[in-house]
Amino acid sequence: MQRIDASVLDLKERVVNIGRVTKVVKGGRNFRFSALVVVGDENGHVGSGIGKAAEIPDAIRKGIEDAKKNLIKVPLVEATIPHEITGEFGAGKVLLKPAGAGTGVIAGGPVRAVLELAGIKDIRTKSLGTNNPINMVNATMVGLSQLKTVEEVAKLRNKTVEEVLG
Repeated sequence: MQRIDASVLDLKERVVNIGRVTKVVKGGRNFRFSALVVVGDENGHVGSGIGKAAEIPDAIRKGIEDAKKNLIKVPLVEATIPHEITGEFGAGKVLLKPAGAGTGVIAGGPVRAVLELAGIKDIRTKSLGTNNPINMVNATMVGLSQLKTVEEVAKLRNKTVEEVLG
């Protein structure tokens, strides 16, 4: 899959989760912060990343840089997704279902951030596994990356779009 150039896109970023990480050493405890960040242009491109640093702003900056490296293109049909899919990552499972116009984004916190920044306006989702934000975001990204348009399916089957739609 080709890499998406983040410099040409007008990306918005959203911090989904900030966690305090502790490392116990001989001299006491070392505290750091991890930041889960989602970036997207609200037009079919979205990415997620994690940054870790001693200070929160540095962790967020690193997370944004990581998210820009992991951008994916999401196929959109009007304002929703082309078909139903389940994304899985670790113990996180997210069911993504297309919805009619005017439904809105029906999703929990971490999943909602990814979908809104991807530019999806109408969708229904259900978290089936863990509620760990990192696994939920990654499961959503896996699901979105596995979506296929009707044209792609027709090409894979060596058929026309009309034959696939039946």
